Amino acid sequence: MCGFAGFIGKPGALDTEALERLAGRMAERLESRGPDDAGTWVSPAAGIAIGHRRLAVIDLTAAGHQPMVSASGRTVIAYNGEVYNFADIRRDLEAEGRSFRGGSDTEVVLEACEAWGVERAVSRFIGMFAFALWDTQARRLTLVRDRLGIKPLYWGRSGGVLFFGSQPKGFFDHPAWRPEVDRDALAAYLRHAYVPAPRSVFRGIEKLEPGSLIVIDADGRETRRRYWDLREIASGAVRDRPTLDDETAIEMLDELLRDSVKRRMIADVPLGVFLSGGIDSSTVLALMQAQSDRPVKSFTIGFDEAGYDEARDAKRVARHLGTDHTELYVAPDHAQAVLPKLASWYDEPFADSSQIPTCLVSEMTRRDVTVVLSGDGGDEVFAGYNRHVGAATYSRRLGAWPRPLRASLASLLRALPPSSWDRLFRAMPRRQRLPQVGDKAHKLAALLAMPHEDALYRWLVSQWSDPDALVRGGRERQGILWDSTLRRDLPEFTDRMLLMDTVTYLPDDILTKVDRASMAVGLEARVPLLDHRVVEFAWRLPPAMKARGGQGKWLLRQVLRRYVPERLIDRPKMGFGVPVDAWLRGPLRDWAESLLAESRLRDGGYLDPAPIRDAWTEHLSGRRNHHNRLWTVLMFEAWRETWNIGGA
Repeated sequence: MCGFAGFIGKPGALDTEALERLAGRMAERLESRGPDDAGTWVSPAAGIAIGHRRLAVIDLTAAGHQPMVSASGRTVIAYNGEVYNFADIRRDLEAEGRSFRGGSDTEVVLEACEAWGVERAVSRFIGMFAFALWDTQARRLTLVRDRLGIKPLYWGRSGGVLFFGSQPKGFFDHPAWRPEVDRDALAAYLRHAYVPAPRSVFRGIEKLEPGSLIVIDADGRETRRRYWDLREIASGAVRDRPTLDDETAIEMLDELLRDSVKRRMIADVPLGVFLSGGIDSSTVLALMQAQSDRPVKSFTIGFDEAGYDEARDAKRVARHLGTDHTELYVAPDHAQAVLPKLASWYDEPFADSSQIPTCLVSEMTRRDVTVVLSGDGGDEVFAGYNRHVGAATYSRRLGAWPRPLRASLASLLRALPPSSWDRLFRAMPRRQRLPQVGDKAHKLAALLAMPHEDALYRWLVSQWSDPDALVRGGRERQGILWDSTLRRDLPEFTDRMLLMDTVTYLPDDILTKVDRASMAVGLEARVPLLDHRVVEFAWRLPPAMKARGGQGKWLLRQVLRRYVPERLIDRPKMGFGVPVDAWLRGPLRDWAESLLAESRLRDGGYLDPAPIRDAWTEHLSGRRNHHNRLWTVLMFEAWRETWNIGGA
């Protein structure tokens, strides 16, 4: 795992020394992504400079140094990620006469792209990757991102210079960099709590979309291609799903996941696993331990606050599997101490508050290992979110109810504030108690008012449902969430939700969260449930193998039951979060008030203070829980402050 930053300016404008110095400074911003080594490669004649920071995981010697030049001298690569089947690809390349100087997967990726062409090469890669490939003869830059968007890649133009790299923070040291906020992207951020691809918060800078590549020729011409299209895969799969009995499907998934986990256990450094005690991480740990000759190192953090602690469940799973388990109970002041660092680690505004525990568990894990396996992706691939079951049920059962009846039910649910619903449910036994039931009751009230399924999904994934009203001069661009042709390709509502989750929320929220949190401490996070072979297999499954009996992830649960007793995993789904709602009314109140001050918001020139102040006042009163909405504004304002993005 690594980080890189580069640019292409005017040919001959800077000499070798100046280019190397500038590329080195840009890469230094990404030092936490690669604390083990640094390198640059430049060409004054082409005006290109590439800086790289390396986290050494496979082949720890100097033979893995980057940027790396191919054996022929024609091609240069700056690479971030891991290709887990590199040994197989290397054998094929050697059979064709290619020779290798070291043992890294970087060299295999480089030589495969030169030998076979980029698209043929990446079609064979199993892994996570983002890389920049420079053809010294054609003066052509190719940027490539992995199929699911596990690794980030930004590119675009500012001040007459083409920039590319792992994170935008790498661009700040270039004198041509002009960080201007894209107001349309800001509006989208306020809806989602992240900036959805292909836009970034910076005008002129894009995120390369998952499964895509872009070729930029010497004359600046851009050619974009998608080498792996999940929408195409999904629509084809639902038209022609094979007939599978339960036992066959369980066996096939078990075998696929075993191989996926085994490949991700290859490393020349210590490795472990994040364990929440939920279905996804427990499955990864179980398959990891089943293929290890020693206790696997597992890591969990816990909180004393009711409804937020999964550590006890994780400990029971770890004890059953016999792992070398580490847990850390986090005090509120420890968690809150992370806040000042978030904006510098997430160098776009990012407002999924589970970033806090993710940063904490990454920090703890890095003390013992350099590589960690994570259960991320299971919800999107196997229908694990409450909306996948609940919203689909709503669509089938409640959608036909008369609107007046739905309106009356909604009024009843809204009659009590969320805090009162929570107090009522605290009297129930722990195993039957729903977490955050008050929020769920108010969400159900809103669901009852939705006109159709796709509007329902948009509401479920929105923080501010009308972000254009908040952003001065901003207009949210409508992407796949408004695409009416999606119903034609995927008639089932659950299928549409899964696709939209996988191409939006998964890469831009979940994977971004994990990448920034882990890379901030030099920890490589691998996600075996997002092996593209697993994803493609899951799309061939009938819906009943994902959601059954009112529960999601049915098939994944059956695989886990082979390794862990049902009693250890049969519990309500919990989010990986912290009690931000209470913190904003308590220890974080002064911090939040300073960032949400009417004068600050007005003078900033980006946001309309009125609806934000209304939400803040209502939240403080306890009548409503607006912490998710408010967190988007707080993280934007903290980001502006950290990166010195002035008012407009």
